[in-house]
Amino acid sequence: MTVLSKLKIFATYPHECSYLDDQEATTLFVDPTAQIDGSAYARLSELGFRRSGTHLYRPHCKQCKACVPARIPVALFEPNRRQRRILKRNADLSVEYPDTIGAAEYFKLYERYISARHQDGDMYPPTREQYDSFLNCEWQSTRFAVFRLESKVLAVSVLDEMENGLSAVYTFFDPDETKRSLGAFAILWQIEYAQQLHLPALYLGYWIKECAKMSYKTEYRPIELYVNDDWVLLN
Repeated sequence: MTVLSKLKIFATYPHECSYLDDQEATTLFVDPTAQIDGSAYARLSELGFRRSGTHLYRPHCKQCKACVPARIPVALFEPNRRQRRILKRNADLSVEYPDTIGAAEYFKLYERYISARHQDGDMYPPTREQYDSFLNCEWQSTRFAVFRLESKVLAVSVLDEMENGLSAVYTFFDPDETKRSLGAFAILWQIEYAQQLHLPALYLGYWIKECAKMSYKTEYRPIELYVNDDWVLLN
C-alpha cells in the first residue's frame, strides 16, 4: 500500500478564482485531520500539491487548466545576465536562519508587503492570526531565511525542506527596495541553497501564463511544468 493510499481527498464547491477574472475555481485538499509525514508531503508535491499552513491543496477546475505546477531542476540551472546582475546587486545582504519568524519586525515587514503589493488578494488586509497560520506548520521541516542590510530586515523567505527538494512556500520583502529586485533575488538564492543541500529541485508553486503576478516563474530556465500528470522540461 502506497504512502498516499490511505489519504482522503476532498473538493471545494466552485468559488471565485483569485487569479483570473470571470473564472470559477475548484480546489482539491487533503483531509486536514490526516497525519502527514515527510514522505507523504514529498509525494504530494510531485503530484502538484502545495502547502498553506497545515493544509495541502491543488487546483482542480473543471473548465480551466491555467494553474500549472512548476519546479526548477537546480543542477541544470544557470543564471542569465539579468539574474547575475541581481545576485551582484544584493551581495551586500547577510542571511540568517532563525527558528521562528514570530518577532514583530518580521510581521511588520509582511504587513507592509501585503498592503503595498497584494491589496487585491485574499491575504489583504494582513492580520497576525493569518500570518501565523499561513506560514507555520508543525509537521513539516520549515526553514526561515532572513536577509538583512546591516540590522534592517529586507526580505524573509519561508521554505519547506523535503526529501525531493525545497518548496518555496512564500517570500515577502521591503516594497520600497524596488531596485534590488528582492523577489527575483530570493528565488536565485533558494536555487543556490537547494544546490548546497544536494536537493534536486525548487518547487515554485503554480505558474499561470495569463496572470502577471505568476508569469515571472518561467524566467528561470530550465524549468519543469506538471502537464497531463507528468513533469515536462522546458529549456
